[in-house]
Amino acid sequence: MSAYTQERLLQVLLAPQISEKATFIADKNEQVVFRVAPDATKPEVKAAVELLFKVEVESVQVANVKGKVKRFGRGMGRRKDWKKAFVCLKPGQEINFAAGE
Repeated sequence: MSAYTQERLLQVLLAPQISEKATFIADKNEQVVFRVAPDATKPEVKAAVELLFKVEVESVQVANVKGKVKRFGRGMGRRKDWKKAFVCLKPGQEINFAAGE
């Protein structure tokens, strides 16, 4: 845990990813989905979640999401690529975003 500075860990997690798929995964697999910094590693994500939410993390899977091509007025543009992390919590652990921890 001490391998990473607290300042870095606070910048790793950007936001929880709230979607129908994320909610389904949370109920079925006891996983939580986060948007994370593009250069974040699995150990950094694990340390950041444990630090911020005071829970035990079992494993982390990450996925790079390609930005969609969209129209902006007459021209075509592209949204940024981003990274998401699926954080699997140990049994009995949970993160409640509604409570505002």
